[in-house]
Amino acid sequence: MSDDRQSRQATFGHDGSVEAETPPDAVGANDFGEQKASNETDGGYSRYAVSSLLQKAVRRSDEEVAAWAAWELARSGYAWNLWDRLTLYIVEDLQAGDTVALTIERYETLATERWEPDSWKGRLCAIHAALAAARAQSTREAANADAYFSTVAEERAAAFERGESPHVTFPAGDLEVGGTYDLIFDGHTGEGSKLGRDTRFFKLHGARVGPEGESELSANWQRLSMVLDSIDYTETEINHAISPVDPDAKWDEPDFEA
Repeated sequence: MSDDRQSRQATFGHDGSVEAETPPDAVGANDFGEQKASNETDGGYSRYAVSSLLQKAVRRSDEEVAAWAAWELARSGYAWNLWDRLTLYIVEDLQAGDTVALTIERYETLATERWEPDSWKGRLCAIHAALAAARAQSTREAANADAYFSTVAEERAAAFERGESPHVTFPAGDLEVGGTYDLIFDGHTGEGSKLGRDTRFFKLHGARVGPEGESELSANWQRLSMVLDSIDYTETEINHAISPVDPDAKWDEPDFEA
């Protein structure tokens, strides 16, 4: 990102205040022949309103509105704002792992490095990117998770100060040996090393996947590697190691040492 583009980024804070100074970018006249005001688009709209509309349209999968908002920002000289916002939406409003992230990045590269952002080609890239985002699976899961975990962290710390147990805690609890997530304490951790949990423990418990399980080819490789290993695994142990995790009890593991 160029220094110029960084200096022109601005969003509104939670209290409505502008978080960064933004040059007016009010070059030329709007569609009505009037000199554009600071942060005004060619259609006479506030770029902040259009930018917000774009995000809500992506979130609600309204393709037409998203396409128009992207076009309006691009043609009005606010392509820098458009691409900054679309990049944010990828992580804030779209499902994790969606390949649309690469699609939008490619369109941004074409629009900003190969062509002029507000040119016909640049505007087509803006529309394509907005449509791709609007058509992707929308979700607020990352933002919701961040808000929830942050609230739990505050409650947990406040309870500690009061000398009390928190009303809510992190999903992983306190991460103790012998607890729900005991299998994480293998030879890769200090606690596991002290307990003598070596490769055997890792193979039997720490390397399991699921609940889909390994592919047939991968499971066969794992079986053969365990059969040929210098460690003497039983058939029961090998079958367990390559079996998928129980979807209703993802962290349950038998104690083969008992």
